[in-house]
Amino acid sequence: MAPIIFARQSSEIDWCEENYVYSEYIAEYYNTVSNVVFLLVGPLMMYLLHPYARRRTLAVHLVWLMFMLVGLFSTYYHMTLSYLGQLLDEISILWVIALGYSIWFPRPYFPGFIKDRSQWVAAIYITATVTTVMSFVKPAVNAYVLNCITFHILHIVVKEMRKCVDQNMRHLALMSFFWWLVAISCWLSDRFFCDFWRRMNFCYLHSIWHILICVTVVHSNTLFAYFDAQYEIPQCCPRVQYWPLKSFRIGLPYLVINTDSVPKKRC
Repeated sequence: MAPIIFARQSSEIDWCEENYVYSEYIAEYYNTVSNVVFLLVGPLMMYLLHPYARRRTLAVHLVWLMFMLVGLFSTYYHMTLSYLGQLLDEISILWVIALGYSIWFPRPYFPGFIKDRSQWVAAIYITATVTTVMSFVKPAVNAYVLNCITFHILHIVVKEMRKCVDQNMRHLALMSFFWWLVAISCWLSDRFFCDFWRRMNFCYLHSIWHILICVTVVHSNTLFAYFDAQYEIPQCCPRVQYWPLKSFRIGLPYLVINTDSVPKKRC
């Protein structure tokens, strides 16, 4: 069994892009190289969010470190289309979601039996561990299960937006949903309408998915970081800026806080 999981093209899933067209060593060339976006955005977000992470929790950086690990595992997966690569890719995504839930999930939405964030973190990690084990049972369905978690995230966003009067945050929420909708459309179209795209000679939707889901994650993580900061460190007056143009809603959003030694009374 061990040699099989390492074997090239041993994965149950083969994406639409033609295999070994541009290199004898890379199964899906564009699906592989598009993962560089994870390796570029991860360090950038760690740098931009460091003041917030230092004030809130340095565990914020773990999300982006794992995010880069997703990029590395996805690179290996699309380079080899191996069973091991598929599992590593999907399990790393699961743990990015688990880390995000443990750090940023708003306290008011904890289940009634959860008394504080430490219990919430323990529950999330136990769930993620069990799910990791279960992911070996039927790997072909893992990606669909991971994408379904998005609906719970959307549910929380809607509940928070009903209480929010900040137009900047409403815009961020709408853009998060927009980028996710475009990204998941690319993923589903590549998965289920491959014959059509091959007739069109355009088999790159999964590589576009990599770029768009990266943008989506930055937007949604910033949105949830804002929710969390409003509950946990409201005295720091959290607000959103964009890189590289701070004064425009263009680029990658990130959370900034008031780092003065004496917090302002009004935000």
